[in-house]
Amino acid sequence: MTATTPPPGTVLLAGASGDLGGRILRNLVALGATVRVLTRQETGTARIAQLRAQGVEVIQSDYDDPDSLRRACTDVDCVVSAVNGLDGAMLGAQSRLLEAAVAAGVPRFIPSDFSIDYRGIRPRSNRNLQLRRDFAQRLDATEVRATSILSGAFTDMLSGQAPMILFSRHRVLFWSDPDQVLDFTTKDDTATYTAAAALDERAPRVLQVAGDQVTARTLASTMTDLTGTQFRLLYAGSVGSLTAMSRAVRVLMPATDEPFPPWQGMQYFASMFSGDANLRYIDNDRYGSRKWTTVRDVLEQHR
Repeated sequence: MTATTPPPGTVLLAGASGDLGGRILRNLVALGATVRVLTRQETGTARIAQLRAQGVEVIQSDYDDPDSLRRACTDVDCVVSAVNGLDGAMLGAQSRLLEAAVAAGVPRFIPSDFSIDYRGIRPRSNRNLQLRRDFAQRLDATEVRATSILSGAFTDMLSGQAPMILFSRHRVLFWSDPDQVLDFTTKDDTATYTAAAALDERAPRVLQVAGDQVTARTLASTMTDLTGTQFRLLYAGSVGSLTAMSRAVRVLMPATDEPFPPWQGMQYFASMFSGDANLRYIDNDRYGSRKWTTVRDVLEQHR
């Protein structure tokens, strides 16, 4: 059964200063929700002014201040986490936010997942997805009703950060199988859906959406159609060889706090091309039928 967009409630949003978090914030405001934005104490006055200009309440709190976090969570219907980073953010700060939500009696919590389906991957095979899996265990141990948004990979990355399409060489990379289905959703579509889910008291434990589902073969066909130049498939090895390469690159590269270094991109593609992280069902129309941005739309804009 398709659910309609529910009436507005009060949402505490963490991570609103980030890319995805800012998009979620704009959508929550557009839906008429009462929004509190949680920012760190060191957030600049200019940024705070920008947030308040959107009609939201800004609460400054350090994540190591449980009393302040609990006050921020008081009388909130749903906490939405859009924090991003490594262990310190995904397990440290987000866990303390969860503890505050539980202490304040917040009924619902949306964690910072927004990813391919980490539940099916081999343990420890993908660092970023493992952080999400570890936090999910902590979340499920509480009485808070959780809703994870699984949206595949961000379509936006195909035009830059995820070099699967070799634009200048007119090639599309694939590993093992050029017909493996890949799930993609843009950041804007993910944010729009997340805002609606934040106001949905009946949202299930997991919601899965995909703006588009493509293969390396259909990507090559799309690029050929858009450019008028033949894009061909390029076999880059097996999923096993990609996994081994990601391990080697990780060892050779200097340690970094970046959440998406090159070897992490390799791990992501390995999880996708293995099929382990495929979305199991699609619930795009839960909040009404709408036009989702396709891979073709994103690539056409890039071109």
